[in-house]
Amino acid sequence: MNIMALINALPGSIAQGLIWGIMAIGVYMTYKVLDLADLTVDGSIATGGATAVMLMLSGQNVYVALIGATIAGMLAGLATGIFHVAFGIPSILAGILTQLGLYSVNMRIMGKSNQAISVDNYDLILSLRDIPNAILVGVIFCAVLIVVLYCFYGTEIGRVFRATGCNEIMARAQGTNTDHMKIIGLMISNGVVALAGGLYAQYQGNADVNMGRGAIVIGLAAVIIGEVVLGRWVYFNYMLRMAAVVFGAIMYFCVIAVVLWLGLETTDMKLISALIVAAFLAVPYLKGKYKASHVKRGGGKNA
Repeated sequence: MNIMALINALPGSIAQGLIWGIMAIGVYMTYKVLDLADLTVDGSIATGGATAVMLMLSGQNVYVALIGATIAGMLAGLATGIFHVAFGIPSILAGILTQLGLYSVNMRIMGKSNQAISVDNYDLILSLRDIPNAILVGVIFCAVLIVVLYCFYGTEIGRVFRATGCNEIMARAQGTNTDHMKIIGLMISNGVVALAGGLYAQYQGNADVNMGRGAIVIGLAAVIIGEVVLGRWVYFNYMLRMAAVVFGAIMYFCVIAVVLWLGLETTDMKLISALIVAAFLAVPYLKGKYKASHVKRGGGKNA
């Protein structure tokens, strides 16, 4: 095993981590802030990629394409919100229904399962051919998104949004329309996810109907890794918590790079992803169990 091969692969992992970190921030909004389990992201990230690529292929500016991708993702979130709020379908099932439907929508958008876009022919803002620039663009987008969402959380509607996720019953008792907050949250979340999809499609040079398969696992991994590793220092600040999510995504892809460097097959990645998430989910539980047993042993000795 050549250590230089691993070192050379890490910048690409960082670039991917930053792009997927944007997606993970969207997952964080529903999973942690709004306290909803939303599986729409597996479809909405592909919708964002498909919309952005097709707009650029039609001659639109790359930034217009990214705005279009974000709007498409918000519409996907709106569909999930309507399924959940208006029809009473549990959020996790509503997300699955939307995700399922988005496969056909994405095929309609692209006309086929895959659409390529080359940095040689189009003015893309990032590409895997230029990793340093991709990292810079990823950092800028992450920083701007974190600041914008942090400002949103500080507004009146942002406080109501957080209150809905913290205690829905109490928020409703204070006169909040929590159903509206859920729809807004799902729309913003999936808009952010679709934005990441638009960036990722540029980075890899194509949009694929299956590009979002397993995205929720990566998003949850980023959220959980960031929380486990940096939770003690970022718990009371939303800006730092979102930055920790991006850090978690970077760590996730660096771990994947190490696994590949060790010689495992790429076909094992789904299994490795599941094990990484399971391991970090288990850490808080095992840590708490260890502390409880330690305190119990100490109490027994003092008695």
